[in-house]
Amino acid sequence: MSTPGKSDVPVIAVDGPGGSGKGTITTRLAEYLGWHFLDSGALYRLAALAVMKKQVPLDDEAALGEVAANLDIRFETHGGAVKALLEGEDVTERLRFEDTGVVASKIAAIPAVRAALSERQRRFRQPPGLVADGRDMGTVIFPDAGLKIFLTASAEIRAERRYKQLKEKGESVNLTRLFREIKARDLRDQSRSVAPLRPAEDAVIIDSTGLSIDEVFDKVVSLI
Repeated sequence: MSTPGKSDVPVIAVDGPGGSGKGTITTRLAEYLGWHFLDSGALYRLAALAVMKKQVPLDDEAALGEVAANLDIRFETHGGAVKALLEGEDVTERLRFEDTGVVASKIAAIPAVRAALSERQRRFRQPPGLVADGRDMGTVIFPDAGLKIFLTASAEIRAERRYKQLKEKGESVNLTRLFREIKARDLRDQSRSVAPLRPAEDAVIIDSTGLSIDEVFDKVVSLI
């Protein structure tokens, strides 16, 4: 039997704003199904770290695109946990820092950066299937995905979730500042000219504001 072409490999695309629960749901879903997993946000955060490391100005589109196109990155799995390496250095924890997320959101609006990372993301589509987490998985990267979900929640709830995560890590954070940053990131993501954050026309919208992770997961599984 021949190996199925990429168009035959099923994809579940889960899009939505930061803090909506996408990461938890998609990693759990990939494990449940035994499928591959794509955290597209991690790719943009890795690009952001590279930009910060090389001190590339955020208004130099050509230079930003070049950094994104030549990323030296790889992912390693150790005991079920995924490590992200940039130029051989483990930067897994650094990916989740707030300043990394802010820069990632800004460079994600740059067409040259998005073009450089789009094809890299599509290469994750391998048998037996792929669960893709992002902001334009169902609209741009995998428009033929068999199931598209747009997971959202109020900005207040998303800020509170992020606040709790950071406090548990021992970081000093301010809830009001987090709320402002989330609102600003939402605006950037929704108003950018290339691949703005929005539900695909055929996406199922799930509002997780009043739901637990288990309740959201059960809703997603019922859709498969």
